[in-house]
Amino acid sequence: MDTAVILIIAAAVVLVVAVWWSRRQNVEYQRNQLDDAKADARRWTERLGGQVLNLVGTNEAAKQALADAAERHQAAVSQLDQASTAEQCRLTTRTAMEGLYYVRAARTAMDMDPGPELPDLADRHGAGKVTEHRDVEVEGQRQVASPEPSEQTPHYYPGGRVAGRPVPEGWYSQPWWKPALVAGAWGAGSFMLASALFGGMSGVPEAAYAEGFQGADGFDGADPGGFGDGGDFGDFDGFDGFDGFDF
Repeated sequence: MDTAVILIIAAAVVLVVAVWWSRRQNVEYQRNQLDDAKADARRWTERLGGQVLNLVGTNEAAKQALADAAERHQAAVSQLDQASTAEQCRLTTRTAMEGLYYVRAARTAMDMDPGPELPDLADRHGAGKVTEHRDVEVEGQRQVASPEPSEQTPHYYPGGRVAGRPVPEGWYSQPWWKPALVAGAWGAGSFMLASALFGGMSGVPEAAYAEGFQGADGFDGADPGGFGDGGDFGDFDGFDGFDGFDF
């Protein structure tokens, strides 16, 4: 056999082996990444489950926060069962951590030690926090926000972005952000309510709601009529036929 042919065959074999080895290494790396991410997600999910199982709310704020924590635990368990990529496992970890923030809120509402600090959620600090008591009425609907739990404000939110808008950490009389969470866009009523609640409040990003409707998801300029039916999102957690922000 010609020497040149032998060299070509040898080079081809080396190339095939190199490609096979590279792919094998990549598969093993991805498998290790998935295993690590799944183990981390399972650890946080089990930690949340233990807290939910062992805590009993002694007041309305604590009961509501623990109910939200239990909801996150159920979601995390379901996500973990279906996770097939490292990114999906990381989303599961985030869900479980959100649940643990609700657990800390419940413990705080019961005057208990909230426990060790949790890793920061990526968009939590950027959403700010409620720093003062606010009681507003928009279109006949009342909403109260406070930095502390009370009978008036039993609904906690750990802070984050909902449909592209920051919702500050705090305690509220109603979970007014949930329709936007479900629909993926803000209704006119919810947006106006948020503007009234947080306008000029220290600790909340100044531009978050200050510019009115301009640039809000699903809005057309400053005319709420450009939003369609004004925010009818169907059923969600008891908000049957939610229209605007009629709780």
